[in-house]
Amino acid sequence: MKLIRFGEAGAEKPGVIIGDNYFDVSALVSDYNEAFFGGDGLEKLKSAIASVDLPQIDKGVRLGPALTRPSKIVCVGLNYKDHAAETNAPIPTEPILFFKATSAIVGPNDDLIIPKNSKKTDWEVELAIVIGKKASYVTEENALDHIAGYVLHNDYSEREFQIERNGQWVKGKSADTFAPIGPFIATQDEIADVHNLRLWLTVNGKTLQDGNTSNLIFNIPFMVSYISQFMTLLPGDVITTGTPAGVGLGQKPAPWYLKPGDVVELGIDGLGTSKQIVKAYAEN
Repeated sequence: MKLIRFGEAGAEKPGVIIGDNYFDVSALVSDYNEAFFGGDGLEKLKSAIASVDLPQIDKGVRLGPALTRPSKIVCVGLNYKDHAAETNAPIPTEPILFFKATSAIVGPNDDLIIPKNSKKTDWEVELAIVIGKKASYVTEENALDHIAGYVLHNDYSEREFQIERNGQWVKGKSADTFAPIGPFIATQDEIADVHNLRLWLTVNGKTLQDGNTSNLIFNIPFMVSYISQFMTLLPGDVITTGTPAGVGLGQKPAPWYLKPGDVVELGIDGLGTSKQIVKAYAEN
C-alpha cells in the first residue's frame, strides 16, 4: 500500500493511493500514528479496503506529511562514503546518531522557511524508514519485521548551527519546515530492493545529488538493529538513513547554500517526488 495524508495543515486526513488515484480512508482509520502502526493497522486497512467503496480525492489536494508526528526522528549521519569524503569526515566505524525535532515535520510540497539568523541552510535527500512494530534489542535477522515502510525525506540542515556553534547537530537539523516527509509511505512489499534505489535532488533545475542506496555504509537491517540497542523504537518512529554526495557544504570550489526563491526538488525510486520553494523567515 501507499499511505498519504491530505488536507489543510493541521487537519489532514488519512488516505491511500491505488493505481494513480487518491482515496479517503478516514472512515476506516483515525490517522497514521503510533496506535495505527502498532495495532496491526496496515493489515486491517488492507483487508478493509478490499470490501468497501472508498471516496475518491481530487489529486490536486495538498498532501501533508505522510504520518502524524512520531515520538522521534532518529538520523544516521555520514552514511554514504562519497558524502563523508566531500565533507572531509572519516568513514564511520559505527553509525553516527542524532535526533531531529518532530516539530520540523511538514508536507512534501510545503515551503522551506530559512531560519532566523541562518546563513548556511543546506539540502539532503534521504531514504527514511517508518517503524511498524516496537523494536528493542532486535537482531539484524529480525529487523525487517519491525518496518512498516519507507518514505522520501529532505533532511534540511543549517550548517553554521550544526557545525560551528559547538558542533551540536540537533541545532542545525530541527528548525521548523526542516523535515518534509512524503508524498507517501510505501509498505515494504511496494519496494523490490530497498538497497538499490536511486535518490536525487535538484536546486533550480540543476542536479546536485544523484546517488543510490546500494552505496549505504550501514544497510537497513543493521541500522534498525543497531539503533534498537540504545533506545526503544516505537511504531511510527522515523529513521532517516543519510544522504549521498552533492550537498551545499560539499560544493566545489566553495560551499553555497539556499536563498529565498530557490526551488528544491527531490525523489527516490518507488517513493515519489517532492518540491519545496525556499522562503525567508518572517516575524509573525
